[in-house]
Amino acid sequence: MIVAESTVADLMRTDVPVAAKGDSIATVARLLVESGLPGVPVVEGGEVVGLVTESDLIGRQADIDVPESAVFFDAVFSIDVGRQLEDELQKILATTAAEVMTHPVYNIKASATLDQLATLMVTEHVNPVPVLDDSLRLVGIVTRADLVRVIARREAAAETSAAESA
Repeated sequence: MIVAESTVADLMRTDVPVAAKGDSIATVARLLVESGLPGVPVVEGGEVVGLVTESDLIGRQADIDVPESAVFFDAVFSIDVGRQLEDELQKILATTAAEVMTHPVYNIKASATLDQLATLMVTEHVNPVPVLDDSLRLVGIVTRADLVRVIARREAAAETSAAESA
């Protein structure tokens, strides 16, 4: 348990850069660099519709393996690679935030506990996490680094307390 009284609102960043679905990859990359965040929400009509992360942009540069076809009695067979290859190709060819973004997005309410945030980040492998108010409007963003800072302060306080008790 981190700190029972603390909520996501206590550590979230409120200065959240956002991208629009039509923003170019260059614009989104610039937002990531300037903010220092590992991802930026894509917002449409006040609603978070996607998230573009560093991984999404880096994935555009990665080599992908395209399955080979085999000829057998004048028929051409190829291995069905399913949706994953389609998704990889779409991201490589993406020119806008909408084409490269991850969706749906895991969000968290500002009133959630830090334990709930940690659980979401670990079980769903998400970073960062957009923070919503009770009206489901974007009010902040929280990263693993933000959570680690809280853990570091807590652990340092516990260490100091233990040393003073000894």
